[in-house]
Formats: sequence, C-alpha cells, structure tokens
Amino acid sequence: MGRYKVDNAIILAAGFGSRFVPLTYETPKGLLEVKGTPMLERQIEQLIEKGINEIIIVVGYMKERFDYLIDKYNAKLIYNPEFSTKNNLASLYYARDYLKNSYVLVADNWIERNIFNEYEPHSWFSCLYMEGKTAEWCVTKSDEEGLIQEITIGGSDSWVIVGPAFFTESFSAAFRDYLIEYYQDPRSADFYWEHILKERIAELPMYINKQQGNVYEFENLEELRQYDKSYENDTKCKIMKYISDCFGVTQDKIRDIFPLKAGVTNFSFVFTLFDKKYVFRLPGIGTDKLINRHNEKRAYDATKSLNITDEVVHFDADSGIKITKFYEGARIADPFNDDDLAVSMCQLRKIHENRYQVPNRFDISNMIDYYYSLAKDINAIRFSDVDQVREKLDKLLRFREQLAIPEILCHGDFAHTNVLLLPDGSSKIIDWEYSGMSDPIMDVSMYAIYAEFDRERIDLSLDLYLQRQPSSNETARLYLYVALGGFLWSMWSQYKQGLGQEFGEYPLKMYRYMKDFYRIMVDEGLFSPEGKEA
Repeated sequence: MGRYKVDNAIILAAGFGSRFVPLTYETPKGLLEVKGTPMLERQIEQLIEKGINEIIIVVGYMKERFDYLIDKYNAKLIYNPEFSTKNNLASLYYARDYLKNSYVLVADNWIERNIFNEYEPHSWFSCLYMEGKTAEWCVTKSDEEGLIQEITIGGSDSWVIVGPAFFTESFSAAFRDYLIEYYQDPRSADFYWEHILKERIAELPMYINKQQGNVYEFENLEELRQYDKSYENDTKCKIMKYISDCFGVTQDKIRDIFPLKAGVTNFSFVFTLFDKKYVFRLPGIGTDKLINRHNEKRAYDATKSLNITDEVVHFDADSGIKITKFYEGARIADPFNDDDLAVSMCQLRKIHENRYQVPNRFDISNMIDYYYSLAKDINAIRFSDVDQVREKLDKLLRFREQLAIPEILCHGDFAHTNVLLLPDGSSKIIDWEYSGMSDPIMDVSMYAIYAEFDRERIDLSLDLYLQRQPSSNETARLYLYVALGGFLWSMWSQYKQGLGQEFGEYPLKMYRYMKDFYRIMVDEGLFSPEGKEA
C-alpha cells in the first residue's frame, strides 16, 4: 500500500477571481466564506482529516492574505510572479517539484463531503454531470472503467471536470515533463493546466471521479447566493454596502454583476438595480496621489448641460468612487476608422467651442517634471540619452510659453477608449480624471499618440477637428503636444515599470514621438531651438 499513500496537496490560489467582483477587490476568492468557513480552509481541513498534512498553496493576488495559513495549518506558500498575466498552468509550474502522489486543487471550490483519502490507487478528476449545452470542459469519451479518453471544451449532456484531481507519482513524472514543455510555449499564457491533460490524455491516464451534488464551483455571486442564503443581504463586502447605502436598498437588489476591463488607474464593474444598469468605478490604490478627483467632478459639472459625457449618478470626490449609467450596446471608437475618428473630433470640438472654465489646469510642464522625477528617483529611466532629450524638451516648453494660447477646459486623457459610440448614433466622452485648463489642440495630439498614429493620421485628426486645413501655428501646436505628450507618457510608464507593471513597447513608442516630432518641427521650420519663434 505504501506506493499508493498520498504525499501532499497542491492548492492553486493565485488568481484574481474577476467574475466575483466586487467581493474579490477586498478578499481573494478562495478565502470567501461559504456557510461561515473560507472555501480554502474547508478543503485544507478535509485533507488534514485524512492524514494529508503537507499543504502547498500557490499564491499571487493578495498573497499576504494567505500568510495566516502557515501558522494555522503549517502550510507552505509558493509565489507565482506571473499570476496577473498567465493562467493556472503557470501556478502549477511553480509548484512542479512538489508533484508526487499529489492532490491538485483550486482554492475556490466548495466540497460538502470529504472526497480525499490516505491512499489512492490511480489518478482521477472530480466530475459533475451537466445537462444541455455547456461551455465547461467535457469528458466526451471514456471506457467502462471510467478511464478518460477524450476531453473537449464545450459540449452537451456530459460529465465535466470540476474540482480536485489526484496525480499518482508516475502520472506526476510524465505530467511534469509536459508542464515544463508547455510553460515554455508562448501560447500557454492563457492555458489552464487541464490543457495538457486534454492534449496528452493518451499518455496521461486519468479516471472520472463522479461527485455530482458534492463539489461546487461558484461562477459568480448569484450562484453563491443560491447556495448560501446569507449572501442575499450581507455579502460582507464594503463596496456592496456602499451601493446599498447610496441607493437606499438592501443588497439582494444588487444583481447581475460583471467586471469591465480593468483600466490603468481604476477598477470598474457593472451592476443592475431595478432593471437599470450602472457602472461602479473604484479608484486603484495610490491613484489619490496622482489624480485630483475634485477636478474631475468639476469637469463633469461644467459640461453637464451639453449631454456629451457619461451620465453621473453618484460622485464622491473625496474617495473617487463614481457611479454612472451603463450604456447597453455601446462600443469604444476605432481610431483607425475614419468615421469614428471624425465623430471623436466632432465631439471634442463641441466641448471646446463652449470654452468652459475651471480653476485647475492641465499643466503638462508640471506633469512632465513630476513623472520624470518619480522615475528618476527610483532609477527607472532606461533611456540612455534621456538627459539630451530632456534638454530638447525644455526648449519645447519655452516655445510653448511664447505661444501664449488662451486656455479652456480640456479632457487631458482624450483617448479613443474614452469615446463611447452608442447604438442610436450618439456618443459620449467618459473618464475626465486628468481634465483641466489647457490648449485645446493638446487633446487632439493626445488622442493621436494614444492610438499610436503615424504622421499622416495625426495630420488627419487635426483636419477633422478644425474642419479645414490648419495654419502653420496650429500644426506647430499639434506636433508640439505630440512630442511633449510622448515624453510625458514615456516617463509615466517608466515610473510604473519601476514599480513592477509592464507596458511592452509603449514607453519606446512614446519616447519616439518626442524625438521624431522635435526633429520634424526643427526641420520644417515650425520651431527654432535657439528660442526664436518660427
């Protein structure tokens, strides 16, 4: 029996749990309580009950929240540094050296009756039967003994793989080799470890372990509410309480929650209340040091009569929490579609024509200094010629002062992702976080560099905005802000990269805008480096 004795359990707990927002903004999904017990703890206690005491937990998101498990259960934590960019194949890769006679679990399953054993004779996967069509991973072929012969993603009236699995030592040895091979494959970033099983099932014998009505995988808050009625009116989530207090309703009225794609500075999700959908914007950690939410609120208040921004239902300028109307069927503008570009520039022009005034400025010079200093202080600037480029930038800033353009309210972060096109043909400009007084042509330049336009399309943007051919002064200002904006956002991204975020080619492209358009302005006589206005 010794060779069948279970050695350990590896629990994958690194993921964010995006379908469980807003609860997972505050608590990792595996630590959410079901009937008073965190899901992860229940599995650990079931394992220990069967004599499996070596517990390895792979962590990532909110890793610090799992530290107490070391003291409580003598668990071992392994950190997956790629938790935010790769799927759980990477998590198992980081725990590969522990694969022996091993249970492999995910932290966010709930198991009613203990299915673990001190001894296991063969590899198995927990399976549930799904009637009708399903997008789950289906066992579409198996023999009379339950040996899995084929797995497909999606199917109907099938056993599906949900919950724990057990790997025998021989299975683990073969699987580990494939795990290393797949991890090195670029396509594996989106892979679950089950992809290996699916593609190599002939070499990896695995049996069905039928657990109908015993193993639960809650896909969202609605499913958890059905199982644990205590979540109807008390989700133990500060954000849900905030919404209920804001609208004066009980939490059970807040339904159909799903995340929007996380922005660079915020987290957002959609919720339904009395058949109306809203977007809840939660500022990211540390954004209060970068963004003045009172300025953002002023911009919304100033432009409200135009009906051109997203409709604000609630705005707390102190916390930065914002609730807006959700626009069903809306899409973001495609900057490379001429019609969408024309709409974007038309809406921008409408705002600028009103020449709104607010007390705060979008001071690009100060912003450049700020992010340049932040990046420099943590040795995050990787451009070897930044000192020479900074000298050129200072000349552009002096040129800007000489222009003395009257300032009006500008968006400041006018990107195509902030232009919503609605099914009825109307459009909305959203997210006024960086708004302030500035040269209106700056918004055109920012749109262009966010979309990573080439020079031809940058010029087209200004033509569409002005609805005529630009003067040399207007062209000079367009290129000026392309250069200044390029340097600003290259320094911003250098600073962020220094803190651990990765932006790929973005810093390179932004930096090139500064260098290339400085040269264009000089070569075409739009700007004189000696300080004389061209």
